[in-house]
Amino acid sequence: MKFPSKVTSYKESSLALFPVILKYLEKKDMTPSELYKKTRGKMSGIQEFLEILDCLYALNKIELEGGVLHYVG
Repeated sequence: MKFPSKVTSYKESSLALFPVILKYLEKKDMTPSELYKKTRGKMSGIQEFLEILDCLYALNKIELEGGVLHYVG
């Protein structure tokens, strides 16, 4: 996971992708693979995508039920 620092700007960090992921899930519940297909051009790869999902889950912003991701307001 890329954190903002002297070398990495906020826009280049993984934190900047949190709102992008949440914006998609606010509109529609999706499976992780559907969400990855829609957002894969914005991140460096599947590992960064999974790290972002882990963080959003730990922050109680998303839930996984029956293989589908839900936005938690």
